[in-house]
Amino acid sequence: MSKPVVAIVGRPNVGKSTLFNVLAGERISIVKDTPGVTRDRIYADVSWLDKSFTLIDTGGIEPESKDIILSQMREQAQIAIDTADVILFITDVRQGLVDADEKVANMLRRSKKPVILVVNKVDDFKKYMADVYEFYNLGIGEPVPVSAASMLGIGDMLDEVVKHFPEEKLTEEEDDRPRIAVIGKPNVGKSSLINKLTGEKRAIVSDIAGTTRDAIDSVVKYNGREYIFIDTAGLRRKSKVKEELERYSIIRAVTAVERADVVIIVIDATEGVTEQDAKIAGIAHDRGKGIIIAVNKWDAIEKNDKTVKEHTDRIRQVLSFMPYAEILFISAETGQRLHKLYEMIDMVMENNSLRVATGVLNEIVTEAVAMQQPPSDKGKRLKIFYITQVAVKPPTFVIFVNDKQLMHFSYTRYLENRIRDSFGFKGTSLRFIIRERKEDQ
Repeated sequence: MSKPVVAIVGRPNVGKSTLFNVLAGERISIVKDTPGVTRDRIYADVSWLDKSFTLIDTGGIEPESKDIILSQMREQAQIAIDTADVILFITDVRQGLVDADEKVANMLRRSKKPVILVVNKVDDFKKYMADVYEFYNLGIGEPVPVSAASMLGIGDMLDEVVKHFPEEKLTEEEDDRPRIAVIGKPNVGKSSLINKLTGEKRAIVSDIAGTTRDAIDSVVKYNGREYIFIDTAGLRRKSKVKEELERYSIIRAVTAVERADVVIIVIDATEGVTEQDAKIAGIAHDRGKGIIIAVNKWDAIEKNDKTVKEHTDRIRQVLSFMPYAEILFISAETGQRLHKLYEMIDMVMENNSLRVATGVLNEIVTEAVAMQQPPSDKGKRLKIFYITQVAVKPPTFVIFVNDKQLMHFSYTRYLENRIRDSFGFKGTSLRFIIRERKEDQ
């Protein structure tokens, strides 16, 4: 079941970043002072009570003039409307109700999406409550007073948020058709790829204000099996600001990846793999999805006997955090190797859901420990008592040890490699949770 998406919208300096950081539990959106530097993290996983959701900071408004602020706020609101299940509309009790708030409120009201109106910087409820009531004039429901900086009212706000989460539909859980998200930078050929796979040119979303730009799902039947492709292509809004574009495509990617089992990261062979590709790939990696890297426009490359190796080495170097990802060289234009894509999707899905028996796992780890002694520190050596698999999608293992501090990242990687040697797990990340227990337990 995919997690709901909650988006934060609001004018500059109303405390969006502060609220984002409080909810994310760490200082993520650190605003750099260099113009043109985007904030790296614009999404975070958040849990409240028994609910989990993805929080998105649509941010990115530079206060140059009122007109620009307003147009960027509309842009921001549109992103939230397109991608979110619930929208957090942040206002500022100290600045009061302003014209830009009214105009964005109108857009949000027309969107028919649930909107929580949050009035921030209410450090003293008694003192500011009269000012909070002014925000009823926006006509989008009851204002929720909070102070992000002092962490007041946050629980009440989150209670309101989770009330609007869609009920988990059984039909969706019973739907075991593979869901594949196609992500990548703008203009790498995502649309062409999906059009080739579906064999049709799907509706191009018009740019008329108010048309939704939700991800388009396409069902494709291949060898008697149905696949659902989640397309984020063609959903880019026109924008003068390249950064806003990049931010927008990353937000689209997060929401699509959230719903997918397997993610195809499309890279342009003529351009080679870039840092932005790494940023987008990181989203799928963080969420433990099955991953295929499709190097598109392969027909446009002049080749010799070293070309494939050179491209592969470069991809492995830039995407070094995901050495397990499968790589396929394709051409959406000519259809080259697209049939291989389905075989790869099936294999990656199988690996992402693979369970290994505890007895077998422990045999592999015992052998690995015998071959390479665990690290030690100040005379104390790491002891590994036991390993067991606790989850799939992605395969997740718990390792019980005598001292967590001694379990070095490099040794975890070594054990991961031994497990991969035995079971492959191609195309999927593996998660390891290290737990401590006393020797006599």
